[in-house]
Amino acid sequence: MTVRQIDRIIEMAWEDRTTFDAIQFQFGLKEQEVIELMRKEMKPSSFRMWRKRVQGRATKHQAKRSFDKGRFKCTRQRNISNNKVSKR
Repeated sequence: MTVRQIDRIIEMAWEDRTTFDAIQFQFGLKEQEVIELMRKEMKPSSFRMWRKRVQGRATKHQAKRSFDKGRFKCTRQRNISNNKVSKR
């Protein structure tokens, strides 16, 4: 894996609403492999903080989610149009 791919996997793993299934679909890594990657690439204290945060979180597992379709979008998130970030 490239450094860029590893960075993206770590970013996706930190996101609350990105499931392990989405990481597996995009990169082919199962949940346990993501955990091993995070353990290898992060400082021990950061890894422990991430594991504590992710443990038991329903949004990280597709089967435990309370919604089927759609995704969360923050009201402060900007829209992207014509390759430019539009202003509020």
